[in-house]
Amino acid sequence: MLTLQAALPQDFAAFFLTLCFVLLFVLLAEILARRLNVSALVVRKIVHLSMGVVIFFVPGYFQSNFYPVVAALLLLLFNALNIRFKWLVSLLAVPEADRAHTPVVKSYGSLLFPLVFLLQLLFLWESHKWILQTSMLVMGVSDSLAALVGSTVGKKHIEHLTKNPKTVEGSLTMFFSGFVLLCASLFVFSPYFTGALAKTPFVMLIALALMLALVATAVEALLSHGLDNFFIPVSIAYVLYVLEINQPVFLERFLLGAVFAALLAFFSIKVKFLTNSGATATFLLGTTIFGIGGVEWTVPLLTFYLLSSVLSKLGKKRKAKFDLVFEKGSQRDAGQVYANGGIAWILMVIYSLNNDPAIFFAYLGTLAAVQADTWATEIGTLWPNPKAWLVTTFKEVPVGTSGGVSVPGTSGAFLGSLLICASSLIINVKWLSDFGWLQSFLLIGFSGLLASLVDSFFGATVQAQYFDPVREKVTERTHSLAPNGSVVANRLIKGTPLVNNDLVNTLCALSGSALAYLVIRNAHLF
Repeated sequence: MLTLQAALPQDFAAFFLTLCFVLLFVLLAEILARRLNVSALVVRKIVHLSMGVVIFFVPGYFQSNFYPVVAALLLLLFNALNIRFKWLVSLLAVPEADRAHTPVVKSYGSLLFPLVFLLQLLFLWESHKWILQTSMLVMGVSDSLAALVGSTVGKKHIEHLTKNPKTVEGSLTMFFSGFVLLCASLFVFSPYFTGALAKTPFVMLIALALMLALVATAVEALLSHGLDNFFIPVSIAYVLYVLEINQPVFLERFLLGAVFAALLAFFSIKVKFLTNSGATATFLLGTTIFGIGGVEWTVPLLTFYLLSSVLSKLGKKRKAKFDLVFEKGSQRDAGQVYANGGIAWILMVIYSLNNDPAIFFAYLGTLAAVQADTWATEIGTLWPNPKAWLVTTFKEVPVGTSGGVSVPGTSGAFLGSLLICASSLIINVKWLSDFGWLQSFLLIGFSGLLASLVDSFFGATVQAQYFDPVREKVTERTHSLAPNGSVVANRLIKGTPLVNNDLVNTLCALSGSALAYLVIRNAHLF
């Protein structure tokens, strides 16, 4: 619940001293960066770490959240102006003194740090201050240590993960330091637990700290441009909050779901269903859906994941000619995981906070949509000698063209959608029985089918398509590899450069969920 308490006179002195301390520390960091040529990363991460420690003690010397909110707003405004005008280079991604030797990496971490602090002050201060303290401490300390270790002694880089290089040494530092801090926080704050964590055996709290440290490490490894400053504390705070508002048995389910998600991610890498980034994103998505949603939410997601992954591996020789047409291959990366499962992920989070059954139908709708889109592409390219037509003009186009539809592909899309609904009916989800088996089949089936046509429409109109001068073909790829090994930029011939296949898939997923949700809402069943 969002709350801003009234200002208390006794808090003003703490507010003034806190601002003075922060200002003094930043000025000292600026002197280190400008005058003493201390490494930009070291200075920035020391500031980052110190702020995490300061925030941890904020609830101890403020009785109201009014002045902390004011401080967060001031820091947010100052950092936004600093990014624009570069007053204090020690707070930027790469200070001016280092830019001759260091590539400039645009980062909004200094902006997202006070933003996430502000949000937690408004939502958690009144009832769960300890969650705010724990999540911000892990982000401030562990993230800083990971960056420092990774940049100084890190030697083994993790490939196919993110644009910013990540190392095994940095990730291990993030994990172990996060685990220690989480264990300490959960032990110290255990008297304040009220929900699923109340009276929890210490061994279970250690298991929770272990899993949360793994989640935080995955978030830090996967995100760049400062986004981890926002999502590390948000992910920790979300899990702890959801556990607090549920029954104790919920903790066991969460831990089992997280373990299953980790095993699935590891399996996906071994069988080459996913890249490193795709497996990391799948672990985070699976931890949320398997651990919080339970069997009802897990089975439909696994149905999509397993059937679509297996289908993408079939007919490799026949589909090989399309490899250079499609933007990405059959081994999915994080972008594809977000595009196919991101809307489902968001719906799970929303449901965990309000328990609206209509959200579950939207969840099936989005999975039916991405299953339909995947099956339409896979079956359409696998089918021998099919004919395809552009969805906007109905003119015949080569199979594999963005926006093209075929009879086998469209039939496969509808069948794939029905299987998503069938997976929920098999495990006897009560909400579907209340709505009716036939009605559920029709709703989810047509939600997926129509969403796949939405995907085709956007593919035919706004999705970027390029001309490959090396192979003289139309492709979704922005660059091609010449025979001599050089990278050649492809020429945009249609659509908008910002609209790639992942964005179109996201719109497809969103349309499927919206259709199913609106029908259920208008039915006034729940």
